[in-house]
Amino acid sequence: MLNIVVCVKAVPDPKEACNIKIDPDTKTLMRCEVPFVVNPLDKNAMEAALQLKEQGDAHISVLSMGPPEAGNIVKECLALGADQGFLLSDPAFGGADAYATAYTLAKGIEKIGSFDVVFCGMASSDGSTEWVGPEMATFLNIPVVTMVKEIVESEGEFWQVKASLENGYRLMRVQLPAVFTVTRDLNTPRTLSFSGIIKARKKEISEWGIHELGVPAELLGVKGSPTVVSNLSTTESKREVEMISGTREEKAEQLVQKLAEAGVI
Repeated sequence: MLNIVVCVKAVPDPKEACNIKIDPDTKTLMRCEVPFVVNPLDKNAMEAALQLKEQGDAHISVLSMGPPEAGNIVKECLALGADQGFLLSDPAFGGADAYATAYTLAKGIEKIGSFDVVFCGMASSDGSTEWVGPEMATFLNIPVVTMVKEIVESEGEFWQVKASLENGYRLMRVQLPAVFTVTRDLNTPRTLSFSGIIKARKKEISEWGIHELGVPAELLGVKGSPTVVSNLSTTESKREVEMISGTREEKAEQLVQKLAEAGVI
C-alpha cells in the first residue's frame, strides 16, 4: 500500500482580503476575523493523492497546522476522499515562520508513522515563500522535488516527475520516500460531492498539540522562528486620471500622442 501524506494550509479567504489585519506587536497576520479556505495549490496536492488512490492501493492522511477553525479544511479533505485527518493546533505553534512551520509539520508526519510520499502546494497564497516543502524534507532527511507539473511514473520505489522551469521542465527520477511540492499545472482539483460530505461525518480528526509532539516550546512558533519582521509600514497608491474627449478618432490620436510623450511608445 502506498502511504500518502498531504499537507494543507488554512489561508484567509481572498474574497475577504480587505479585512485581514496585522498584529502591531507580533507583526503576524490576525486571522481570527477572516474565514479560512484551503490554500489553492494544496487542492492540487490533494487531487494528486486522490488520483493515485484511484489508480491503486493507497492510504491518504491529511495534515494541517493552525487554530481549531482550521479543522474545517481538514474535514473538507476527508470529504474529498482522504482516509484520516490530523490537525496540529496549540498556542505554542502560533506566529511560526516557514522554518518553524516546516519543523512542526515534519514532527507531525513522523508521529503519523510510515509514509512514502508527502504532497503539498509549492506555496501558500498568504505567504508565498515556497520554503516549507524543501525545509520539511530536510527535517525528514528525504529527497524533495519542487514545482512538480506532471507525475510521469509512479510505480515502484523510484518515481519520475516533471518539474517546471522557465521555458521548460526538468525530468527527475526520485527514490521514495520523498516530498513533492506541486503547481497548478499538475491537475484540476475536483469539487466536493454530497456523498463525500456524508461519508466524512464518520471520519474523526486527531488534534495534536505540543505535548503530543513532544517537542520543546523554544523550537516552535515565534520562539522557534529565525525570521523576524522588524518593521511594518503602509503605502498609499494614488493615480492621476485624465479624461480624453472628442470623437473616436480624435481620442485615439490624443491617446497615442500622450503615450508617445510619456515614452511608453
